[in-house]
This record gives sequence, structure tokens and C-alpha cells, in this order.
Amino acid sequence: VQLVESGGGLVQPGASLRLSCTASGRTFSSYDTAWFRQAPGKEREFVAAITWFGTTNADSLKGRFTISRDRGKNMVYLQMNSLKPEDTAVYYCAANSAVVRNVRLRAEYSYWGQGTQVTVSS
Repeated sequence: VQLVESGGGLVQPGASLRLSCTASGRTFSSYDTAWFRQAPGKEREFVAAITWFGTTNADSLKGRFTISRDRGKNMVYLQMNSLKPEDTAVYYCAANSAVVRNVRLRAEYSYWGQGTQVTVSS
């Protein structure tokens, strides 16, 4: 399964962006899917996940970031509001065909996209 992210870019603080993730050539509407991000010099960290049981957000991002899924379009989105300079990172989409036990763990996901750059700067 090849995941493809899009929607990144350069925005000013306070702006919004919506990232998109789709699976090339395959439906992944039933896959547990998550967004992670990696800032320069830092570990890749969990952002949000969506499974059959619902959604989970990183505690530090609650209220600003929202993950959602459109099964008909075979897409998973990450809506990011009130962006801050510290949100600058490469954002990755990850998915797994089997149920993920701990959505916050990178090792739980078999499929990863190449990432999309988000830069928040004035």
C-alpha cells in the first residue's frame, strides 16, 4: 500500500491547513490510520489517529487538530487550525490493515507516506 500525503505548505502563525492522505491504487477505508510529524532534530511524534473505535489526538494538540475520514473518497484528513511556529515539521500519514493496539506507537503501522512539509512562519 502506497500512501500519498498532500496539502502542506508555508503559512503564517494563526492560519489553517488541511492535509490529505490517500492510498495509491488501493482502498484503505478500513485501515487504522494516523498522522505523525517530525521536526528537525526531533523524534517523530504522534499527532492523531482514526480507527473503527473513533479518533485519538495527542494531548498537546487537542482543540487545534482534527483527524477525519471520507470513505467514499478513500481519504484521511488532518485539519490544523491556529497553527504555531512549533507546528513546523514534516507530517506523515501511516496506516495498518490490522487493528492497532496502541495508536500512538510508530511501530504499529506498516505503511507510511513520504511526508509533506508544513512550515509556520511570519
